[in-house]
Amino acid sequence: MKLISMGNQLHLTYFFLLLSVIATGSAGRAYAHPGFNKLFVFGDSYVDTGNWETGSPWNEPYGITYPGKPAGHFSDGRVFSEFIAAWMGIRPPTPYKFRGGRPIEHGMNFAYGGTGVFDTLNSKPNMTAQIGLFEQVLEEKLYTQDDLKDSIALVSTSGNDYNAYIAKGGSLLGMPGFVISVVNQLRSNLQRLHNLGVQKVVVMGIQPLGCLPQFTMPDSYEKCNDTANLAATFHNILLTVAVEELKLESGQSAFVRLDMYDAFMSAIKKHEDETGTSELQDTLRPCCTAITSEYFCGDVRNGEKKYNVCTDPKSAFFWDSFHPTQAGWHAIYSVLRSSIENPFQGEFWGSF
Repeated sequence: MKLISMGNQLHLTYFFLLLSVIATGSAGRAYAHPGFNKLFVFGDSYVDTGNWETGSPWNEPYGITYPGKPAGHFSDGRVFSEFIAAWMGIRPPTPYKFRGGRPIEHGMNFAYGGTGVFDTLNSKPNMTAQIGLFEQVLEEKLYTQDDLKDSIALVSTSGNDYNAYIAKGGSLLGMPGFVISVVNQLRSNLQRLHNLGVQKVVVMGIQPLGCLPQFTMPDSYEKCNDTANLAATFHNILLTVAVEELKLESGQSAFVRLDMYDAFMSAIKKHEDETGTSELQDTLRPCCTAITSEYFCGDVRNGEKKYNVCTDPKSAFFWDSFHPTQAGWHAIYSVLRSSIENPFQGEFWGSF
């Protein structure tokens, strides 16, 4: 039998070490992307991590799962933008409200819960105004154009415009025209972010609105509302066209659309299959429910809680009438993961 010489052993050792480095680097790039090290977030409560000064996200039982106390998140724990930050391998970007007292090297979160593309039912900055705040930050030289070349903008529109439209007396007949105006303005906002220098602009489609507890409650959380889902589908069709147009006009893959509708539906189906149909585990039933319709999760009157919380928030999909639990968001992110990865493959795998 021929023995391997010391020289050959050294060459083999070097070869396997090289393979190890390549494999480790490739695995890291599949889950953490050092090429993009800043995240700028715009939109609403699905991505807001603390810009509200007061209100339900700062009241118990919000934050009960993570960090264990209210922290400005519209959930029992982490929200979608935090999963995107983890995928990038960075800490969640600092909320705009805290920009003076917290690190900002990983970007900034300009999202405000309850807001929309246009003004809604609260006085928080709408998306256009949020991008205006971003421009001010750039004018203050907190970030350079080189910083923006390594950045991603995450944009969320979860339907607050449509809730406000109905609440203000808008008709179903006029809804299609309003959806068109929302998507047109959203398209302009996406273009504006790219024009400011952001390398990648990732926009979230609308989830199946009719499956939110707000709409399933009248049917005892047993089925989704088809009319609300049709509105969401129409929005998503128009948004898909808008994003494809932006890609063609820019001549590059700077814009990415996330299919939140299918991700929600797939995650909901998986949750149903895993948990069965017991009362505490109905997928469409929120974990935190108000005792009557005049109250909301987190409401307290004269020291008395006006809400109930399920026994195990980690097993629930929805947290309150509008928002997933941390577990729900994790399930949604898991469905979306490959579609998030794919548009970035050329950025990180092109040399291998």
